Amino acid sequence: MTLDLLSALAAFAFVSSITPGPNNLMLMASGANFGFRRSIPHMLGIGLGFTVMVMFVGAGLLQVFDAYPISYSILKVGSVIYLVYLSWKIATAAPVKHGQSTGKPMTFLQAAGFQWVNPKAWAMALTAVTVYTPDTSLWAIGLVAMVFGAINLPSVSTWTLLGQQMAKVLTNPARLRVFNGSMAILLIASLYPVLFP
Repeated sequence: MTLDLLSALAAFAFVSSITPGPNNLMLMASGANFGFRRSIPHMLGIGLGFTVMVMFVGAGLLQVFDAYPISYSILKVGSVIYLVYLSWKIATAAPVKHGQSTGKPMTFLQAAGFQWVNPKAWAMALTAVTVYTPDTSLWAIGLVAMVFGAINLPSVSTWTLLGQQMAKVLTNPARLRVFNGSMAILLIASLYPVLFP
């Protein structure tokens, strides 16, 4: 991979990782509801889960979608249903009472598994493999995955920190409910490019 192509890949990884999407919106909500430290497994699950996803997409899943286009439609429907469910869970989350935690942040495995039903993650992985690994060699696929792994974690951490800072304003249960409802609406809105390409 040339230096120009590597620079373009790094820029793509940064822009696609830092912009709003299901992962970042859920991390912002997690930061606000549970704090940064309790959201670390969620962040690590996203970073490692997406890196593994890029490897699998590059190693052959792209060909499955080409051979069986219906599989992409099935994935899209499943993703939409799951994101609607997650939106509902965020919107109806009970406010945390002082000194008492009623909910739990997403675990490492849940966050890693979520990448497989996250429409934005699929779009990122398919684009990265298609554009930045034209020879589809394992070395090139591994490099793309490593670049995303290195750039993704600091990017998603930013959203968690933002959510944690928002928690200072969300001390009132009514404000927290409005915030969680807004995050749920934005999560649903993030489906727009999937539903109306």
